[in-house]
Amino acid sequence: MQQRPNTIWLGLVLASALLYLFGLGGAYAPTNGDEMVYIHIARLTAASGHWLPLVSELENMRNTKPPLLFWQAMLAGNWGHNWSLLALRLPSVVYTFLTAAGIGLITLRMSNKVRTACLAVLIYLAFFSTFRYCRVYVTSAPETFWMALPLLGVLWLQTRTNNNSNASSLPSWMAFTLMGLALGLGLAYKSFALIAPAAITLWVLLLLQHTPLQWGKTLFISAKVAWSSTLALAIFGLWFVLDPQPAAVWQEFILTENAGKMNTPKGYWHAALFGNYPMWGQLLAYPENAGIFAFPVIGLAWLGLSSAISSKYKGSAAWTLSKSETMLALWLLIWLLVFTLPSQRSARYVIPAMPALAILMALHWEKIGKLWFYITLLITLPAFIILGRIGWVIGGMDIGTTTLMVLTTAAAATGVLLACVSLFKPDWSRMCALLACLLVYATFNLMVQPLSTPSADYSANTQQQMQNQRIAVPNGFNGQFERYQFVLPHARITPYDAEGRNTGTLQPDLPPTERLNFLIGQFDAVVWLQDNLSQSAPPCLPHCTLLGARWHVKSRHQNGEITWSNLWYPQEWLFRREWLLQRTLPTATP
Repeated sequence: MQQRPNTIWLGLVLASALLYLFGLGGAYAPTNGDEMVYIHIARLTAASGHWLPLVSELENMRNTKPPLLFWQAMLAGNWGHNWSLLALRLPSVVYTFLTAAGIGLITLRMSNKVRTACLAVLIYLAFFSTFRYCRVYVTSAPETFWMALPLLGVLWLQTRTNNNSNASSLPSWMAFTLMGLALGLGLAYKSFALIAPAAITLWVLLLLQHTPLQWGKTLFISAKVAWSSTLALAIFGLWFVLDPQPAAVWQEFILTENAGKMNTPKGYWHAALFGNYPMWGQLLAYPENAGIFAFPVIGLAWLGLSSAISSKYKGSAAWTLSKSETMLALWLLIWLLVFTLPSQRSARYVIPAMPALAILMALHWEKIGKLWFYITLLITLPAFIILGRIGWVIGGMDIGTTTLMVLTTAAAATGVLLACVSLFKPDWSRMCALLACLLVYATFNLMVQPLSTPSADYSANTQQQMQNQRIAVPNGFNGQFERYQFVLPHARITPYDAEGRNTGTLQPDLPPTERLNFLIGQFDAVVWLQDNLSQSAPPCLPHCTLLGARWHVKSRHQNGEITWSNLWYPQEWLFRREWLLQRTLPTATP
């Protein structure tokens, strides 16, 4: 009787893993704007034929991250011979699956229940930060795995002793060497600055594991953590040894990318309290990373706070932590505190601590109040309705298919059904909320799938015709022009500013029609975005030739473009035509 429920839970984990793979190579996968910047650097570095120095055409954006991130892409893309979004993103998903496996194993050791282990994995995959940042080509997936690996190892040793600190022995020097190697790889993906929260967390967890402490034991633990940290920093420092331009690395990465985040012209405390990245905002980093699942995270925090108050004033608490669970809580707390110190604060900085949050939530799943899950379900309702509506509209366009439209609508309807079921089955509210979060991701993937198929791009003949041609393409955000390397492969791309994002290149102050005529006169072809829906054809006709067209999803909207009156009609505010244009050559007279 126990085997069937376990099979269901394992099936849910497998389905969630497949969700992470579905649509992975799509142009509209949820991602971060930095992804195309990293792809740009990796592509040009691969084209140089050398591992280092890193190469970029973007001003002040070259040594933005350590080289291991770019080397990963160069290997995954076979030095440019297999340059696809799927190939570049797949290693991130592998890292995410490895992290999820570690979460499941630790939770299984702590709870002795397959259900709880699977639940921890599902919670981790349901976090929006995992789906957005640990699924595509950015640093979060590898840094999370390598930063979490030593800490999960300490938790593994702790669970082996059944929370009996006296029975646990301090790991050997070889174990701390391996920890240093893991931390070093994490630093080589992201930044040397990560050694601060990682080393502090490792040190505190080991001290807690080996209480009661004496001076000798404390010094011994400190020495071993110091050895791991030194080794990790040495691995990061190899960048300066291997790069033929170490001075550029120091200036661009150390001083600008890292030290620059500690400086602010208004003064540290003024920025910390009233600036764009206030300290109090960082307190919401974990709920922000959870995304739709934010309220159950708040519910867990409320459970801990109320239990602490009850314990202090009433002598009893509804929630008590074992030593292993206390270690998880400290992991979360230390990362949060450390990343309140820089002047520039972001919820992304604590993503490497999200595995601890997933484990802690799974262990105390039933203690979190149902109200928090009901709120989550209410949040998903408008998401399902809007996503389902957009999917229906796409199905009626020339790029959609009836099958995908039906699947998108069915996924959205299933999500709505989950919310309704929880009203009649309150005991199911927790699981319904978790599945609804994952189903939002599935609905989104299905919705954008028609935009990521070959039929949605320019024809193969057009792509062949554009090879080695000088093409001006719109750039709505720094580095976003790089996506046209996948749309028009082997073309020579030059960006021009679009959607009001940037200024200063290729005559941005000219009226649209004049600017288009200017670009057509300067380049072999131009990719031009439709200004508004009333524009049924490119404004340069008949002085230009239309080579191809495809749909463009608008990412930036002006005030008043989306209103209650047109919200139900996404074709009026979400989609625009993208035209590939070429100057019409004058006809030779006989």
